[in-house]
Amino acid sequence: MPPTSPDPRPLTGEPLALDLLNTRWLRDGAVQDLLRDTDGLAVWLEANGLTEEYTADAATLRHALTARDALSAAVDGSLAEGASRVDAVLAHGRVRATLTAEGPGEKPEFEDPSWGPAWLAARDYLRLLTTAPDRIRSCAHEACTLHFFDTSRNGTRRWCSMAVCGNRAKASRHYARAKEA
Repeated sequence: MPPTSPDPRPLTGEPLALDLLNTRWLRDGAVQDLLRDTDGLAVWLEANGLTEEYTADAATLRHALTARDALSAAVDGSLAEGASRVDAVLAHGRVRATLTAEGPGEKPEFEDPSWGPAWLAARDYLRLLTTAPDRIRSCAHEACTLHFFDTSRNGTRRWCSMAVCGNRAKASRHYARAKEA
């Protein structure tokens, strides 16, 4: 079933784990939460190509929120503190090795399919940690809660969006310099 509304989030298209974290953001100082209901979950599932396999129902929403909190503890807190929470989400699925016409592969399996999106996000976080843990970043703007995976060539990206948070920071610095002069 297609989502009933467009994705309102200011940053989309990040890896699945970070995209799940980015379902909560600030707008005009107020916390916005895409996952406040199953309609928002449907939007998130659609944005990540997960609507074919998973349903936007209460159980899937509950598990996605559990995964989001676990990932937040690992990314925004400390890896040591968040590890057990992420592991608790990962305990609801496993990877089965397969052989297909294209060659070797992997297939996730779940006792309860409603854990699928949550598990996939937690598994994606492990992939990011294996790929480049130092490139998992929080936006440097103090009024932003968004996360991104820095794919810039030199690895120095600081803002979720140069057009929004980067511009705010530049404008703030300009204002401060003008005020001093």
